[in-house]
Amino acid sequence: MEQKSCLRVAILISLFAISCGRELKSAHKDNLPVYNHTLAMTLVEYASAVYLKDLTKLVTWTCSRCGDLTEGFEMIELIVDVEHCLQGFVGVAKNLNAIVIAFRGSASIMNWIEDLYWKQLDLKYPGMPDAMVHHGFYSSYHETTVRPGVLHAVKRAKELYGDINIMVTGHSMGGAMAAFCALDLAVNQKIQNVQVMTFGQPRIGNTAFTSYYSQLVPNTIRVTNYHDMVPHLPPYYPHLTEKTYRHFPREVWLHGNGSTTSSYPVEKVCDGSGEDPNCSRSVAGTSIFEHFTYYEVKIISGTPGSCKIVMDPRVADYSTQDLAGNFVLYRDPSAASVVEVKTESSTPSNFI
Repeated sequence: MEQKSCLRVAILISLFAISCGRELKSAHKDNLPVYNHTLAMTLVEYASAVYLKDLTKLVTWTCSRCGDLTEGFEMIELIVDVEHCLQGFVGVAKNLNAIVIAFRGSASIMNWIEDLYWKQLDLKYPGMPDAMVHHGFYSSYHETTVRPGVLHAVKRAKELYGDINIMVTGHSMGGAMAAFCALDLAVNQKIQNVQVMTFGQPRIGNTAFTSYYSQLVPNTIRVTNYHDMVPHLPPYYPHLTEKTYRHFPREVWLHGNGSTTSSYPVEKVCDGSGEDPNCSRSVAGTSIFEHFTYYEVKIISGTPGSCKIVMDPRVADYSTQDLAGNFVLYRDPSAASVVEVKTESSTPSNFI
């Protein structure tokens, strides 16, 4: 089944291969963000951790991935949207002096790839005429329990730690959600100190949208990897003027250095167009494997597409749940009573 899905993706990419044509211009600020390798290595660990299924270890930050560059992270809220198989968390990284928001990618890449050529909608944000976005990515953040959970957690984090910076990250569809979250914080919540770094993110809007986005959330970097197929989707048609999907700047492309003795990739900082022809667009997007591994970090553990989670029943005392089964786990770093359970006694629960 997995081989068939990969074949279908490859066929889609072949059918919608992009031919040369007139480039569209996307307005953006000249002061593009500066790429920081250490920050990228840190945020990719958060983007990987949010995929974990053991919620007890995740909310207490005692998981196998909850160390190294992310050691000392204080979880505020862990949001689990059972209906849509979505997961995200908000907490504070003291070594970054920042609130970190991370989103998990889609459980099934094929779910949105099969629809992304027909579902584009007008973005009804103030002052953004002609901006259009991918319906599925937009809805995953705006029309689920994820958005209210994140906004509530950001408010709590600011009450506890003050007006510190916010860093938003995610992988794959989680990167798309991270971008919409950052724009929401900047436009609707009037928060200015928002920084975004995503990994393997697909395109999420048209040229008008990317122009507005790059002005409102200029401190954004998209990391792409080798022949990762997802950043090539939805396809970019340079000869179309309105509805073609387009990436916003700035891209950092990880690619081979031509050496047989070194496994470390070259980190190419791309231009400010969002569609640098010398970066990921210079190669065919044909790899699923390179979508799941960034900076030698395996992003997804276990079987992709599974929404099974594991949680100690006692953790439910620190959660709220709606009628659909969606829930939020809370952890208050300022209080003496926090979640303290023996993670080895966790009881599995299949939600989807």
